[in-house]
Amino acid sequence: MSELLDLQRSMMQWLLTEEGDIQSKVVGTEKVSSETRLAIYANAYRYRLIDALSDNYPSVHTLLGDESFYNDGVLYLATYPSRHFSIRYFGNQLEKFLSEHYQDTAVLAEMARFEWALRNSFDATDNVSLGLEALQKISPESWAELGFVLHPSVARLDLEWNVPQLWAAIENETGQIPFEQAEYPVAWLVWRKQLKTYYRSLDVDEAWALDAVMKGQHFSDICAGVCEWVDEAYAPERVAGFISQWLVDDLIIELKH
Repeated sequence: MSELLDLQRSMMQWLLTEEGDIQSKVVGTEKVSSETRLAIYANAYRYRLIDALSDNYPSVHTLLGDESFYNDGVLYLATYPSRHFSIRYFGNQLEKFLSEHYQDTAVLAEMARFEWALRNSFDATDNVSLGLEALQKISPESWAELGFVLHPSVARLDLEWNVPQLWAAIENETGQIPFEQAEYPVAWLVWRKQLKTYYRSLDVDEAWALDAVMKGQHFSDICAGVCEWVDEAYAPERVAGFISQWLVDDLIIELKH
């Protein structure tokens, strides 16, 4: 077993760096040398993983261009080797990689964060969401301690750049639009409804309320929190409006009371 493990490690070292002693353990022929065989395998391995990156990050690919995306893909592979049995998760560190290598172009890392959220949302567990009728079963005295369980596909992002607009322009092939940085980060919601992934911006109080739900806070706690933006008398109505919209959007899978 140790000999096999050593062989596997040598092969992985070659795939990532084209260095090591694996060449001496690969048989060549007159037509195809061991070095050529290894190069074919290494190139195929790299291209397959970079193709997976492109599948997960098509807009990052578009923004960088083919040559830069490939070169960065090779460097990304060397920096963050694939460690999961599924190729689907190979790009889980791309946002970090881009933030380190493109510090003057922060929009790239934000685009990676947005596209990764879209992909994770689409692949999330398929739970049955509640409808508006679920609220009719809640007694008035239970509302204060009412809690909520969100669909696994729900994600919250704060973005400084016009990434969703850029993504939509690329996705719809309407022509690339200029990069624009907002004065303050904008809150965004990503989720899946049935077989389609959605996203929308959020008002600051709804974003705070959704974050509070994710932390396990109850209806009364959320009402108290949104009083930072609305009058105390209108807070329950405001939060109830959020909840109704979340139910319509299939964001809630369970009410806890």
